[in-house]
Amino acid sequence: PPGDSYGVLPRPCHALVLLNPQSGSGRALDDFQAVVQPMLAEADIATTVFVTERPHHAHEKVRDEDLSQWDTLVVMSGDGLLFEVVNGLMERPDWKEAMKKPLCILPGGSGNALAASINYYAGYDHVAKKKLLTNCTFILCKGLYTQMDLVSLSTASGKRFFSFLGFGWGFISDVDIDSEKYRWLGSARFTLGTLQCLAKLRVYQGRLSYLPMATEQGSSPAPHAPVTNGHIPQPAGTEAPGSPPHDSLLVPLGQPVPAHWTVVPEEEFVLVYAIYQSHLGTNLLMAPAARLHDGCIHLFYMKAGISRVTLLKLFLAMSRGTHLDLNCPHLCYVPVRAFRLEPRVAAGIMTVDGEALACEPVQG
Repeated sequence: PPGDSYGVLPRPCHALVLLNPQSGSGRALDDFQAVVQPMLAEADIATTVFVTERPHHAHEKVRDEDLSQWDTLVVMSGDGLLFEVVNGLMERPDWKEAMKKPLCILPGGSGNALAASINYYAGYDHVAKKKLLTNCTFILCKGLYTQMDLVSLSTASGKRFFSFLGFGWGFISDVDIDSEKYRWLGSARFTLGTLQCLAKLRVYQGRLSYLPMATEQGSSPAPHAPVTNGHIPQPAGTEAPGSPPHDSLLVPLGQPVPAHWTVVPEEEFVLVYAIYQSHLGTNLLMAPAARLHDGCIHLFYMKAGISRVTLLKLFLAMSRGTHLDLNCPHLCYVPVRAFRLEPRVAAGIMTVDGEALACEPVQG
């Protein structure tokens, strides 16, 4: 998009390809050899393929290894493997440098939300499967790279994650995790999961709060909040070199949210989803306004009381990105800088970038 600044990969280029052979319906290695490798060879991109053998394998590799011989790290899998790679890089003492290494996603899973988002940002037609893989490989061959936002998530039990796609609780997360057993169906697993979760529609109780996008851009916060410019002041020099980034917009989870935040009056939800890319899945255009580097969390929540028919209509509309045009009173959308979710009881699955988390208070 205009206004973005781009870097260019060197030629010849050396790429480390991290590939999960189990992802999606198990075709990633075949697809890499048949579709991707010939295109990269044409483009003077040499590859070393690292096939993951277990969960966290990629996480450990990028956390511990010298990455200087590679010009780019390519993830050929679903979104889960990129989540491992990002968090592995962020655990390095030299994370500031390591995070400058261009990352590329090639769709090889059943959930390929980031690949679908990048395809959308690049202005390509909505496609799936092999065509999406070809488009994403073509983007890699062109060698342009730009910045992408990450969201820092912290949980009450002290876990910290860096997320590139989204955080969810309720209906969408249930579909994501309940449908794992249908992985062999590819992306159809989500359709089946949606119908199953619709049948046993659940309501989740909790408190949702957020810092609206506008607060920082001029409207002044409440005078008694210890805030300068939307940031809680930090004592100078508190960050040791190599320590992870500080969450300047957040107060600790045990404390009430700052006074200039908004607390949602309702406390019964069908779903809460904070997404930072356009697509939630290959066929779900959830946040059409989102861009890679917009500094914005696109927060959606659905209040209890929605009918199953309306919910299904919204999901069908989401395949075209027209769900907000239905003006459903139960579906709310607000662009935010930060959010906090405090479940009343530990019910339901939370997900970050499609990976399951225990249900507990979380903020990002």
